[in-house]
Amino acid sequence: MIIRALLAALLVSGPLVAGTPLPFDIGGPFKLTDQYGQTRTEADPDGRAQLLFFGYANCQNICSAALPAMAGVVDTLAEDGISVTPVMITVAPDQDRVGTMGAPLAEIHPDFVGLTGEPEALKSAWDAFSVEVEPLFQDPEYGWIYSHGSFVHLLDADGRLLTLLPPVLSVDETATILRTYLSPDGS
Repeated sequence: MIIRALLAALLVSGPLVAGTPLPFDIGGPFKLTDQYGQTRTEADPDGRAQLLFFGYANCQNICSAALPAMAGVVDTLAEDGISVTPVMITVAPDQDRVGTMGAPLAEIHPDFVGLTGEPEALKSAWDAFSVEVEPLFQDPEYGWIYSHGSFVHLLDADGRLLTLLPPVLSVDETATILRTYLSPDGS
């Protein structure tokens, strides 16, 4: 339901232009724990823009496409001198814990940050970004399979939402869009 409302708002407002406020209010502060046990907030400690996705490290569905695509975008933008941190906030805290999500995320990209936390802290982050999470069934090999939001969120270094991207865009298409938000000259 929330995804339909977001898409409808985008359709009504027309194409987004870098610097134009989004036609809906999502995003906000969070305080979670990364794969190394360190506290992280929405602000990137290295002053980088962030590609944020809500998913889980061992997801065999949309995450298995979205997370590697995010890594490809990060590497493509790095070639242009644009530093972006890939971040995943788990929707499966029973599976993604400190010590268990680092290795699968590092296989995707060495800079990937995985965030988990207590249920109320995660729910606060999910709510801030209008991400709905629903357990569907338990797979004997992978554990719980979840339905969850699939947008990739571009945040600035302070954690403010700049735009949303569907995970179906190619690496090159996504990088082209992100350059308009992150390049000093907007190209």
